[in-house]
Amino acid sequence: ALADVLSGSYNPAGRLPLTFYASDSEVPPLDNYSMENRTYRYFKGQPLFPFGYGLSYSTFKFSDLKVQSTAATTDNVPVEVTVKNTGKVDGDEVVQLYLKHDAEGAPISALKGVKRIYLKAGESKTVSFELTPTELGLVNRSGTLVNNADHIKVFVGGGQPQYPTLTSGNAAEADLQISGEPFYIH
Repeated sequence: ALADVLSGSYNPAGRLPLTFYASDSEVPPLDNYSMENRTYRYFKGQPLFPFGYGLSYSTFKFSDLKVQSTAATTDNVPVEVTVKNTGKVDGDEVVQLYLKHDAEGAPISALKGVKRIYLKAGESKTVSFELTPTELGLVNRSGTLVNNADHIKVFVGGGQPQYPTLTSGNAAEADLQISGEPFYIH
């Protein structure tokens, strides 16, 4: 199996479930319980390998991102993107959907959807997600999950949007404006 991977006979598509920091000095002390600069959601530095990172013998292009431009706090929001294998090797891609809220205290980005797809060289496929009010919401200071009126950037790609050079392809992005009364999720 290892020989197949090293020779390119098999194209792996694993992704990291955690962040590898460049140095332990970038991580806050253990007695500091703040989320600031912790986990991929709040880390502002340049990691050695970020959450969601993975290699491929192929490259992928993300295009035609379809997200409605406005939604109410109680709406589900469908998301569609076209993924094309632009390389010469068949392989899997792990399509990752991230949200970036404009709200104060919101994560830098938050993973809200993942789908693994197989594409032959030159093949394209449409990948669909549906964002619920729960996935669009944020936890407020009192610890309640609530979907408030907010401006959200939607990113779909092969990794985190803040590290575009560490992915197997580009990322497609769109804007989403949430409006209406706060929707509290129990």
